[in-house]
Amino acid sequence: MPDLLAHVFIAYSLCRVLSWRVPWLTTPYVTVGMVGAFIPDLVKIKLLLPSETMERVLGVPFDWGSLATGGGTLLSVCVGLALLASSERRRGGLVLGLGAGSHLLADSLLLTPTGRSVQLLWPLSQYRVPSPGLYLSTQSEPMLLAGGVAALVWVLDRCWFGGADPAGARDHP
Repeated sequence: MPDLLAHVFIAYSLCRVLSWRVPWLTTPYVTVGMVGAFIPDLVKIKLLLPSETMERVLGVPFDWGSLATGGGTLLSVCVGLALLASSERRRGGLVLGLGAGSHLLADSLLLTPTGRSVQLLWPLSQYRVPSPGLYLSTQSEPMLLAGGVAALVWVLDRCWFGGADPAGARDHP
């Protein structure tokens, strides 16, 4: 769980800081960016519904692992776009992709036994980018650091960038 929470903190911080310069990036869009941070971890649905079960149901080869790749994430973002109103697709897609992209970027820094991380170019290439191996996904320190940064961004937003506006004027385009 520290890993997933860290991804949400990172997406919140990125989107909120960008909202200081991008007028349309209001709180609902920041929330969409945070939801985007969950997309690559949809692969964990395999704990409830194994790939073998899906193969039997669909009758074709199936693997949940593709959702944690660049191509699988892009496809999932496109599915998310279909759920948005047509007037919100461009902006919603940008922040959904930002959240998902920040997740993939953070995962590319993980310490892995092979020294390689996520397949960012799948299905075009099976190449796994080299990983600097900065941390393990089970460590709580990255989550604490990301949470501290998110708290700092929240305080800055409330105190200096007008986020505490009681009328919520900033939250409406």
